Amino acid sequence: MLVAAAVCPHPPVLVPEMAGEAAPELDALRAACDRAVGFLAGADMLAVVGGGAETRPYGADAYASLKPYGLDWTSPHEPVDGAEALPLSLTIGRWLLERQGLAERARYQAVAFDAEPEDCLSLGRELAGAADRVALLVMGDGSACRSEKAPGYLDERARPHDEGVARALGTADAAALAALDPGLSRDVQAAGRAAWQVLAGAAVDAAGLGGELLADEAPYGVGYFAAVWAGPDRRAA
Repeated sequence: MLVAAAVCPHPPVLVPEMAGEAAPELDALRAACDRAVGFLAGADMLAVVGGGAETRPYGADAYASLKPYGLDWTSPHEPVDGAEALPLSLTIGRWLLERQGLAERARYQAVAFDAEPEDCLSLGRELAGAADRVALLVMGDGSACRSEKAPGYLDERARPHDEGVARALGTADAAALAALDPGLSRDVQAAGRAAWQVLAGAAVDAAGLGGELLADEAPYGVGYFAAVWAGPDRRAA
């Protein structure tokens, strides 16, 4: 059963060394992500879910690397021969978990960016049923069309889309996430849609989860959210 979830974005610039002189611009978002991830400790199973080219789990030998983005960072530092590289979303997820000392005990699950909602929901139910106490780190960016300087240029539908996502994340509204339109999310280049719907599926049978939105920013025309879903005992802590 799902007992806690953290939702974070996965831009490479979340890593200060990637952002360089612009790193302070994301200090508040980084701190919100750290706070959200802190809720995940103590679960029987911790899984990182994020978008990728296909829906698939990664083995225990998989490694994270930012070398393709220009930073000499790999985790584990020396991957075993034949190990697979994690996609960007899971790579940033591992980086966040390392900051809390949780990376080594996590499992990593990619979900195809274009996965059908029902497939996402089914995957979430499967993950939630894998242990008595399951925690998820859900990696996903909002729309990339929030301004004229955004990667996808300006789309007037982007802000309302992201406002709906932020509202759902802040209130632990699994039904609202499950109802996200894949076509609209694709149009506004919201990379997190599939991962958020995995969360929605995982939360179906969870009891007493409440949500808190910790960050809602769009510094580069891309929506970045940090949120936590947890029971009242964890939120009080």
